[in-house]
Amino acid sequence: MDNDNSVTNSGITGKKIFFLYPSAVIQNEIAAELTQQEYEVYLVRDHGALRRALKKFPDSLVFANLDDKLSEQEWESWMRNVQEDPGTAQTGVGALTAQLNEDLRQKYTGVMKLPCGYTVINKADPAQTVAQIMEFLRVMNARGRRKYLRATSDREDLTTVNIPHNGHYFKGGIRDISVAGLSCVFTPDPDLDKNSLCKNMQIKLQSMILKGEGIVFGSRLEGLMRIYVFIFTQRMYPETKAKIRRYVQTILQEKMDALLR
Repeated sequence: MDNDNSVTNSGITGKKIFFLYPSAVIQNEIAAELTQQEYEVYLVRDHGALRRALKKFPDSLVFANLDDKLSEQEWESWMRNVQEDPGTAQTGVGALTAQLNEDLRQKYTGVMKLPCGYTVINKADPAQTVAQIMEFLRVMNARGRRKYLRATSDREDLTTVNIPHNGHYFKGGIRDISVAGLSCVFTPDPDLDKNSLCKNMQIKLQSMILKGEGIVFGSRLEGLMRIYVFIFTQRMYPETKAKIRRYVQTILQEKMDALLR
């Protein structure tokens, strides 16, 4: 039943994308760019742990780096096991390699019919490889209806926001954040009205300090705390958004690493 719910929800929330045994190019160029395109990307270096995790996320997509860890026969066996196991049969598997080998291409696309194909990594032009992978992601509806990836903070002392208001600075603990906005709890409560414009927001994401501008979208009471929701304005710098996306991916990766252990 859980699997059915996961598949249904992925149409809304999008699919998890795993890069198995990523090379430096895959990690630093391909996965990094997909993160900036708001895809939910994870890097994994344990094929056994990933196979177990896919039972929890059966509607995921996996791009396996054929050039690392396993032999050709072992890779074929691993992929067939994923495809044939009822618990993971809905996972979309694809092969990545830096080697152009037409026999392998025929095996993985013609015989095994991997849903995410056989992609040769262009080290000289990683953007070309990104474009190829993004086409698979588009066909597989990897983003669903979700527009932005969001990270929830477990350590509100490490993720904070400071705002100036009525001559005072108010510090809030961030509950969650995306490039669209954030939610937080202030102590004390600055008593902000809906649609209030907060200029010169200082956002602290662990060791990063970012500047931003937001509008109060609304607030709600949760027990004795008031949770404020801010929407960022168009005056957020592109590099600030890029840093927020990298932070979100880092937090999601940490939680996935804990689950894989």
